[in-house]
Amino acid sequence: MSQITAELSGKYAIDPSHSRIGFSARHAMVTKVRGGFNEFEGSGVLDGGDVTKSSLQVTIKAASIDTRNADRDNHIRSNDFLALDQYPEITFTSTGIEAVGGDKFRANGDLTVRGVTRPVTFDLEFTGTEIDPWGNRRIGVEGSTVINRKDFGVSWNAALESGGILVSENVTLEFEISAVKQG
Repeated sequence: MSQITAELSGKYAIDPSHSRIGFSARHAMVTKVRGGFNEFEGSGVLDGGDVTKSSLQVTIKAASIDTRNADRDNHIRSNDFLALDQYPEITFTSTGIEAVGGDKFRANGDLTVRGVTRPVTFDLEFTGTEIDPWGNRRIGVEGSTVINRKDFGVSWNAALESGGILVSENVTLEFEISAVKQG
């Protein structure tokens, strides 16, 4: 049984200081490189009585990418990958939320990266709700999906001696969100 109830209904804003939006991709096909975005905002409407009437929007400042390596971050910001001069934001707008069972949900929506919009589905888990020490209602949501970066025009790569490639085409997008009820 889900913890989402009608009393949780309302508009929420992502608390970026207590949230993470990140990704991982294989490097040289032997390890994963993880990174995240340090600047993002988002909001949503939760309908605790009928989750399918809920919605969410997220905007990420692509320049805020952080993989703990300045040279790699600058390369990802370049035209080889995110082309920040033309496409400074990555966005997601939900087109539908579906209950899967218990505290599991799916968010279907449109992801825009590098000016290309494609439908994606995020698997979500509602991780709980609480009143924080300042009297704010908070909810937690975690989720992920795998995309093929080439579907979004991010196709740069380098061949390896073994015949493989330097950067995997598949990228896992992942997030842990703390959202605060508004009003």
